[in-house]
Amino acid sequence: MKSDCNGEDHSTPVESPIDEAVCLRAASIFRALGDPGRLSVLVLLAQQEKCVTEIALALDEQMTTISQRLRLLKSERLVRSRREGKHLFYSLADTHVAHLVANAIDHAQETDH
Repeated sequence: MKSDCNGEDHSTPVESPIDEAVCLRAASIFRALGDPGRLSVLVLLAQQEKCVTEIALALDEQMTTISQRLRLLKSERLVRSRREGKHLFYSLADTHVAHLVANAIDHAQETDH
């Protein structure tokens, strides 16, 4: 009998609380969020829906750079798009993304006590 953690029996394997595929998907989301440029796009979109041109101007980046970032963010289902005439407008995919971005920024702004 294996015993540790306050003498509890750990000889019986414990089932993982979450599916491995879900963990892989979540890790992929965190990789997408791990780039400061992509995170800046998400922070901007948390304010309101914007077209590629508006995002590029706001972040002082090339439209091709912004388009590439948006393509990856869309593939990770972090943003969604809608077409209006010649323009593509982007917004955060859902409130989960908004909360994730807000929590990350809030945590980064915390100072050590």
